[in-house]
Amino acid sequence: MKIFRGINHPGLAPACAVTIGNFDGVHRGHQAMLGLLKAEAAQRGIPSCAMTFEPHPRDYFAQKLGKPELAPARVGTLRDKLSQLEICGVDQVVILPFNDALANQSPEDFIQDVLISGLGARYVLVGDDFRFGRKRTGDYAMLDNAGQALGFDVARMNSYEVHGLRVSSTEVRAALAAGDMQQAAKLLGHPYTISGHVVHGRKLGRKLAESQTGANDGFRTLNLRFDHWKPAASGIFAVLVHGLSGEPLRGVANLGVRPSLDPNDINGGRVLLETHCFDWPAELGGEGAYGKIAHVELLHKLHDELKYDSLDALTAGIAKDCDDARAFFASAHTPSHLPSYTETRRQTTRDRI
Repeated sequence: MKIFRGINHPGLAPACAVTIGNFDGVHRGHQAMLGLLKAEAAQRGIPSCAMTFEPHPRDYFAQKLGKPELAPARVGTLRDKLSQLEICGVDQVVILPFNDALANQSPEDFIQDVLISGLGARYVLVGDDFRFGRKRTGDYAMLDNAGQALGFDVARMNSYEVHGLRVSSTEVRAALAAGDMQQAAKLLGHPYTISGHVVHGRKLGRKLAESQTGANDGFRTLNLRFDHWKPAASGIFAVLVHGLSGEPLRGVANLGVRPSLDPNDINGGRVLLETHCFDWPAELGGEGAYGKIAHVELLHKLHDELKYDSLDALTAGIAKDCDDARAFFASAHTPSHLPSYTETRRQTTRDRI
């Protein structure tokens, strides 16, 4: 999959079938739309293209108005969005910077400058609630009329439902905010996953509870940055880690701002996913995970983030979280009907061979 920031690139295909959206979470509704897009692109002999925006348009307007509370919680990072779009088989992704120029562009100019001149769109697929252009004045009818006049096809896909519930990023955010990880997985079509490079932290965890763990590194953690200040999920979770060893690693993770730690630490002020794996792979050694890309599935929420008054209290709290996560994995509630990240990757590889 080719990735482009903006539309002024010689590597862009001269023609394409395109769909437009924020694709936050790349849920089952998005997946159904991308499947249709691929079929239409193949029929025309042109590549499929997903156009998305960074920042999220609502992030932009929230900042413009000085009202951060209006910004939506983010289901996934840009990395995870692109990874899921690749799994869906998209040929190219165009990331448009959502800025003053784009926010103030008329619908007519968006069609001519972006879709026609920029992308060479021959087929445009949108959702049933699609709006575009300055003050959201462009709609499906305008786009369809432009297509007839300018020679590109336009199609609209109705809402995708699961058991009568319209699948949307809003519903995924609601499930994650409620800590309902099974519902989130049903909407996404896979367990909720956060991925990224393993980064350095304060290395405080490896100093905690050495006597309790029977290891020399206490509660060693894998640290991944969540590159948005407002994640849709937060708290303590039972997790599976993929990508560091031959088999998934069971563990417990904290997603949030770590209220018990010094805010001036190396990752202070940033949302971090800190994961303690119960069985550390010997082949990684003490420092072998840094710089590697890990994929962490958040399977079950144990509780919200807690602020502990001392390191002893923090140690006891982590130990209890480990016990509760182990109990979850030992129970019959571990989801098995949805493909894991690794299984999804394997299936995608088989489909492309």
